[in-house]
Formats: sequence, C-alpha cells, structure tokens
Amino acid sequence: MRGAAAAKPRGAVGHGSAHEVVREALRVLIGAGELAPGSQLRQDELAERFGTSRIPVREALRQLEAEGFVTFLPNRGAVVSDLSIDEVIELLEIRIALECHALRLAIPAMGEIDLDEAKAILHSYDEERDPAKWGAFNCKFHETLYAPCNRPRLLSMIEANYGHVSRFTRALVSRATGKERPQREHYQLLDLCRAGEIEKAVRLLREHIVQTQKTLRSAQRHASRE
Repeated sequence: MRGAAAAKPRGAVGHGSAHEVVREALRVLIGAGELAPGSQLRQDELAERFGTSRIPVREALRQLEAEGFVTFLPNRGAVVSDLSIDEVIELLEIRIALECHALRLAIPAMGEIDLDEAKAILHSYDEERDPAKWGAFNCKFHETLYAPCNRPRLLSMIEANYGHVSRFTRALVSRATGKERPQREHYQLLDLCRAGEIEKAVRLLREHIVQTQKTLRSAQRHASRE
C-alpha cells in the first residue's frame, strides 16, 4: 500500500517492465485523486507522457480495468472508474477483512525497527497541517504495520483496495473528522502492537475502519444537502 506520489516524469519509465511502470503510476494518480472519476485516459497522450509506445499503455489500462480503476466506454475509450457510495462502503468492508488478517499475521513478526518507523510516521503526521497530505501519512502508517506479515499477495490486494477507497474518502472524511481522533487511535493501535496484544489490536483496527464507514455516510449526506 503506497501513499500518493508523483507520477514518473515524461520519458522516464523507471525499473520494471514498461506496462508495470505505467500501471503503477496511473494507479497512484487515480488513488491520489489527481485523475478524477470520469477523466479520459488517451493512450497516445499517456505514451508520450511516460516515454513509451502505446502497447504498454494499452496493457496497463487493461490491467487497471481488471482491478476496477479504469472503465472502457463506447466512443470514449478508457476513463477513470467511478463508484457509488454503497460500493465504497463495500470496499471498506473488504478492507476490514484484508487488513485485520494482515495485522494478525504481522504483529508476532514486528521488530523495534518496524515499530519505530511507524511511530516516526505518526509524528510527521502530527506536524502536517495540510489535510490534502494526511491520506499519504495514514496510508504509510498502515503499510508499515502490515509489512512484517510477509504476504506479498495479501499486501498487493490491500494496496489495490486502498487505492480505490482513498480517492473517495480522502476529501470527505478528512474534512469531516480532522485528524485528532484517527491519530489517537493510531497511537493506541501502535501501543497494542508493541505490547503484542494481537486480538485487541485487530479489534481496534476493525473499529477504526468502521468509523470511517460511518463518517463517510454522514459526510455524503451533508454534502448532498449543500
């Protein structure tokens, strides 16, 4: 699971196969909300942007379609997928299942370096005043907690799910809740991980995500009245 990051610059596809680099960069841009739902993804423009041919771009878009980030529409081609509020709530339910399982596996394998890294992320989160950047810190904190589980496929599923959820929850939830309560729960979660309290930590994580569901519903209702 990765926080928002800048896409690869024009002409720099980086390491890995070209379509993998393009897919990852687009996934980050979509997850960060820089490519909004409904945005058209023109293959020729993307190929120029990433300094590659249209073939890797086409493959990347097909993979993103399978992951639910992209939809192919008649006469429009690829566009960034949109989701209903009910679909986002369902993705949060999936997030609970995946992340609680990852945390249960990760806690016994956590070392002081893992815990100290997570604590440092929270301290940086405390100092950040821009709500637009809070999502990246939240993402990095959770990623750091789950990494010791050493389950690459599980972590990849969590990352993809988070990418879907974050682009719809970041603005509404951050504005509605601020960061005081989420941060308090983050520190509590970290303390439970350090103490090896697996079931208590998993229970708190579940409640933490359920609260996001409730806040999203509430924020969406208020937004619809404005």
